[in-house]
Amino acid sequence: MIGLKLDDRDLKILSILSREGRLPKADLAKRVNLSPTPLWERLKRLERAGVIRGYSADISLKSVASHIEVFVTIELESHRAESFQTFERTINLYDEIVACWAVGGGFDYVLQVVTKDIDSYQRLIDTLLDGGIGLARYYTYVVTKPVKLRGAPPLKFLVGDPAEDEAAASASE
Repeated sequence: MIGLKLDDRDLKILSILSREGRLPKADLAKRVNLSPTPLWERLKRLERAGVIRGYSADISLKSVASHIEVFVTIELESHRAESFQTFERTINLYDEIVACWAVGGGFDYVLQVVTKDIDSYQRLIDTLLDGGIGLARYYTYVVTKPVKLRGAPPLKFLVGDPAEDEAAASASE
């Protein structure tokens, strides 16, 4: 939902936090030219509005354990609302399914799976196939190397530059 009006400072705060989530609030306040209290108020507003959903660590899995990462495209047997709901409820039960997107086009879903090895991946798929959730077909894509990992969202590209928008609005008056 797009409802909260974001100004240049909000965008700068979001941009910095998306790259440096552990940055102390005092340092963040300095970088966006605010004192700590107004910064805190902005952060709380952004959190209440659901713009900031949380704070997390970017973990290097290869430093923790041997694993494989797999993307899986899924087609369901039926395209009734009940079928989609059953599938979505079921995949939320498996921690190794770390992300799922409903997509348009030739497939219904794309899953991101992180698991120990190809055997454990296949056991997961077999469980899903035997689980009566309407899985018609799936295609497996094993990640051989990361090329570009999730970066900071392109906020300026997505929402434009509020300063430029205000200047354009003033010019047209």
